[in-house]
Amino acid sequence: MTPVGRKPKPHIQAVREGTFRPDRNPEGVWFGPSEPLEPDWSELLPGDASKDVRDKAADVWARTIPALVVAAGLTDSQRETAIEYCVTVARLWQAERELSLRGLMVTTERGTVKNGAATIAGQYRTQLARYIRELDLSPSSRSAITPPEFDEDDDGIFD
Repeated sequence: MTPVGRKPKPHIQAVREGTFRPDRNPEGVWFGPSEPLEPDWSELLPGDASKDVRDKAADVWARTIPALVVAAGLTDSQRETAIEYCVTVARLWQAERELSLRGLMVTTERGTVKNGAATIAGQYRTQLARYIRELDLSPSSRSAITPPEFDEDDDGIFD
């Protein structure tokens, strides 16, 4: 039982802290411990124009997903979310490059108009924020995880 007025810790937080107890922490959904496999980026993002995006997505995967496997217990069952996160970061990066190269306003046959990449970048930013929350990748998500409580007794081994 949890104390009145307190929510139980999320399962993964209790496991990370080493404080998991079946009578206090609901286990939630459990996935098998298979590590997600990196996709074939050339199959997922075909075409010569997508080479930079493929490279960026592969870089994001290499820097992020192995850490999530260790820290958050990411498994192959959640692979699609990880792939979508990497593609979103790469596409946002691509839209930002387009804005840097052509500018916020572009001249077309209709006159000077807003660059379409600005709208696309905004949409990718919104999606990226969702994935960051979902995968607990923001600095604020670290502060939401409460450290384990320790007893203040002097009977410990290191006292």
